[in-house]
Amino acid sequence: MDIRPRLADRATDRVTDHGGSLVQASALFPDAPMPFLDLSTGINPNPYPFSPLPASAVERLPEEADIAALTERAAAYYGAPSAAHVIAAPGSQLLLPLVASLLAPGPARILGPTYAEHARAAALAGHTVEEVERFDALHGARLAVVVNPNNPDGRLIGRSELLHLAENLRRNGGILVVDEAFMDVGPQAESLAGDVEAGNIVVLRSFGKFFGLAGLRLGFALASEELAQKLSAWLGPWAVAGPALHAGLEAFADRDWQSAMRRDLIKHA
Repeated sequence: MDIRPRLADRATDRVTDHGGSLVQASALFPDAPMPFLDLSTGINPNPYPFSPLPASAVERLPEEADIAALTERAAAYYGAPSAAHVIAAPGSQLLLPLVASLLAPGPARILGPTYAEHARAAALAGHTVEEVERFDALHGARLAVVVNPNNPDGRLIGRSELLHLAENLRRNGGILVVDEAFMDVGPQAESLAGDVEAGNIVVLRSFGKFFGLAGLRLGFALASEELAQKLSAWLGPWAVAGPALHAGLEAFADRDWQSAMRRDLIKHA
């Protein structure tokens, strides 16, 4: 039996240009002073200084023990109930259509304006997608998506409001997806990472933005154990590459760097 999500083949499979390409920026502005400071992607320009990669990180398949250790540290860092609620993937972007496929096609509403890939991913999963500007318009959807804090305007929806929405969606078998890619430097009390046991809440977290290592391609979905197991089955073995495992294990454990970086980013905001 094919357990993979069935993604629609339609015009929405085209990726929108989201910026972040320094090659394109250099071509458009050839006389601009260098180096470019890329503000289009919200990536920390101060990357985490992980130690040199061991040869095994690229010569061998990732070890299950290292992936287990990574999800343990990610659970502690993000505040998930346990590692069983955490799925590691090669970037949170890849998770978007998989998470949208947790539900049969139906009405999906996305609080906008926001990151355009959520709408594209939901459409690929077969949903009828509508971007709404009012938070209360998300009620009644089967799939509701909130980027929190939002990209690009920083809008923040309170945890209590999101939990109320999740309860409303649960009555109709719906799922709330909260993209917390920028929550590392946001108010931690508003994160839903600790609430995913409710069963219909999926929280997405991006490693590369705060740690400034977007090229490693590492992201996480936090969900109930049932949903996490389904996502894990779709991703299959060795979803996270050795270099990402190496850097992630070090970065999640380095609380001193994390605290200092948050202070520094706030100081220079």
